[in-house]
Amino acid sequence: MLETSVRLLRLLSLMQSRPDWSGADLADRLGVTTRTVRNDIERLRILGYQVHSTTGTAGGYRLAPGAALPPLLLDDEEAVAVAISLHAAASGTVTGIEETSLSALAKLRRLLPSRLRHRTDALLTATLTVPGRVPTVDPDTLIGIAAAVRDREGLRFDYQGHDGTAGVRRAEPHRLVHTGRRWYLLAWDNDRNDWRTFRADRIRLRTPNGPRFTPREPPEGDAVTHVVRGTASTAYRYPAKVRLHCPVEAVAERLPPAAGLLREQDDGSCLLETGSENLHDLASFLGSLGVPFTVLDPPELRDHLHTLAARYAQA
Repeated sequence: MLETSVRLLRLLSLMQSRPDWSGADLADRLGVTTRTVRNDIERLRILGYQVHSTTGTAGGYRLAPGAALPPLLLDDEEAVAVAISLHAAASGTVTGIEETSLSALAKLRRLLPSRLRHRTDALLTATLTVPGRVPTVDPDTLIGIAAAVRDREGLRFDYQGHDGTAGVRRAEPHRLVHTGRRWYLLAWDNDRNDWRTFRADRIRLRTPNGPRFTPREPPEGDAVTHVVRGTASTAYRYPAKVRLHCPVEAVAERLPPAAGLLREQDDGSCLLETGSENLHDLASFLGSLGVPFTVLDPPELRDHLHTLAARYAQA
């Protein structure tokens, strides 16, 4: 009986690792006959797991989602990754997810074997999280947007722009983009007949959704590039273009995704499109990169750098 139980756990772990398995593959991995695999599949069904099977040369087994969440079998690295992710989510950007994440983390920690619990506890104890100062997003809003993207349904929502103006928008949602600090929706704005980027925390969805639509090609062929360019430059009070006199590789690893759009130039330098709400923060950020640079725009930033240079020289 013990051998059968261990084999069932191994079978369940295998079936959770990828969608489809042939009986021969499972038998080979478990070191048993295909008849034993069929019997074990029936045992899983009796335990409440929904396993779909097909016959023929291309037949096999698929573990389907059931009415209740079945136990998940995670290997060591997967368990540690889930624990770290839950800890990060507890201080994340989604409203109300903090308590849920901590509860799930506590449950997972109780189930971890000692060797893994020590690893995760060491990391969690040594890690401090800077409290976020960005608005969080309602999870129902994210789920509603994601469902509309999946189903290719138009959205109607109330939206407050960065200038404080509010209004009803109609859009064809393309993708949600998470920069690490904020959530954004890239969508085709039906009223403005152009692509627009919307901050998800400023969206209040209306029901029902709009009509279905045929997806369009994203601007620049890449949703992430378009959103980063917009959120790191035009969304700020002081959008900036700066030439960094160094190869892209010299600074790329030091720039978080939300810092701006970095593009390589033919002369070996790179162009950074970024921005900030105030000039001093922008100047400090550029200085922290530790590479020579030339401000192409705006003129106010160049003036501020001259003022700072004089102040530092006097010091």
